Amino acid sequence: MKHVMACIDGSAASATVCDYAAWASVRLAAPLTFLHVLDEHQYPQAPSNLSGNIGLGSREHLLEELAALDQKRSKLAREQGQFLLDAAKQRVDQIGIVHPQTRQRHGDLVDCLKTLEDEIQLLVIGRNGEASEVLSEHIGSHVENVIRTLQRPILLTPVGFTKPQRFLIAYDGSETGHKSIEMIAASPLLAGLDCHLLMVGVDSSHAWDQLNWAKEQLQGAGLNVTVSIRTGEVEQVIQDYIQDQRIDLLIMGAYGHSRIRQFLVGSTTSNMLRKTSVPLLLLR
Repeated sequence: MKHVMACIDGSAASATVCDYAAWASVRLAAPLTFLHVLDEHQYPQAPSNLSGNIGLGSREHLLEELAALDQKRSKLAREQGQFLLDAAKQRVDQIGIVHPQTRQRHGDLVDCLKTLEDEIQLLVIGRNGEASEVLSEHIGSHVENVIRTLQRPILLTPVGFTKPQRFLIAYDGSETGHKSIEMIAASPLLAGLDCHLLMVGVDSSHAWDQLNWAKEQLQGAGLNVTVSIRTGEVEQVIQDYIQDQRIDLLIMGAYGHSRIRQFLVGSTTSNMLRKTSVPLLLLR
């Protein structure tokens, strides 16, 4: 069975990740797993060989003490990670999630997720990582690599949980956009919520044909759909719409073939992630 998998670390975003993961687990009727990855570069498993860095004349006991410190730091980091996992379990136990699983891995986050990919139905990860939480518009160092690598839906969370009531689909009429609509219609994740469908571009009959197709698919799944076409710069139009309509969740295809593509491929990826104040669900 595939899981909702939530990546947690020592950042302030971890509590929010827990809450959104629990919400998704209930909506999807899928088991919940918390994952903590101990960075292999910061906390190496094997003691570092520092002899080449210290230089001639160094005493052997100094090298031994440095190696022992490395081991102690790694041990403490593992213990802290287990504490975080236990705290996450306790948090979701209080809202009725039964028997959430925990996993701790040592290595690179992207590599670990790639290994676990077949078990993942939805990945939930904080927009800001442990090292970047003080910068409100800074993206966690691994997040973009995770987006590019993992072929699974990814829910990127801000700091602070709001139970979604209204969601916005940024729709571009592409093949990927069509698949995203079909995925949303087939999933129980958003059932019963208010759906807003937005296309940024020229108001034309062709655009309305695409929007009406998408609207029919979503209405067929029982969603209440509001449709809109707006012109302007994609990023600003989406942000304005989120504010105007009090949107709780933004949904976009991870790859498209229109102007929206620029915000999820290449150097401008982080612009969209930085400035979006609501959770962002990326579909493939």
